Amino acid sequence: MRIRTLLTAALLAAVPLTAALAKDAALAKAVASDKRTPALVERDKYRHPQEVLEFAGLKPTMTVVEISPGGGYWTEILGPYLKDKGTLYTAVSARAMENWNKKLADNKATWGDVKVVEFGKDKYDLPPGSADLVITSRNVHNWMGAGFENEAFAAFYKALKPGGTLSVEEHRGPADQPQDPKAANGYVREDHTIALAEKAGFKLVSKSEALANPKDTKDWPKGVWTLPPTLQLGETDRAKYVAIGEADNFLLKFQKPK
Repeated sequence: MRIRTLLTAALLAAVPLTAALAKDAALAKAVASDKRTPALVERDKYRHPQEVLEFAGLKPTMTVVEISPGGGYWTEILGPYLKDKGTLYTAVSARAMENWNKKLADNKATWGDVKVVEFGKDKYDLPPGSADLVITSRNVHNWMGAGFENEAFAAFYKALKPGGTLSVEEHRGPADQPQDPKAANGYVREDHTIALAEKAGFKLVSKSEALANPKDTKDWPKGVWTLPPTLQLGETDRAKYVAIGEADNFLLKFQKPK
């Protein structure tokens, strides 16, 4: 009996170590690639790419739609990771299309054949019913400001396969203050975002605090853009805002019902 008890204790003690070793090695390689832009790599300490993408359930054979890739932070990781076995769509606005296509052409050897579709107000050209995963990072406030947040979530629902996943990252607004319909300061309440997704038909699966930042008091003179990486106040109190770091963000995972 004592031997059995000791063995059980040993196995239980080993669980955290086993879990720690269970990271996606191919994803870790993509994150660690020396072909990534150094300025974007510097943001890993705030954005935790491995943890975020594993939370989303990313797999190398998936069809993934990345919404509004911006400077390419996530594309630099997703492109190489999905290059051989998966498919990556990047959804960009009409005004960003030309520059983004040039960036994709310049990085084709590393990122592979990344596809481009148009996404913006009154234009939601996402691949219908074929995506395993839709990823959006820090965009909900933009859609609210432009007045098409409901249409955006509806487009994601339409793009996903039954059982597909929507991963949403956003600057977390204070839960004890009313939500500005236009999210002018860049912050969105977590419950407001959940309501938007559920209205489109999604079911909330899980939440992650990987991107939480308790130093962010959310009362800055230039809203979220006071903090890194924007630092909209320039040299005014720059050291203070750099020390705070990037905004407090929530991370949510939704599923389109099967």
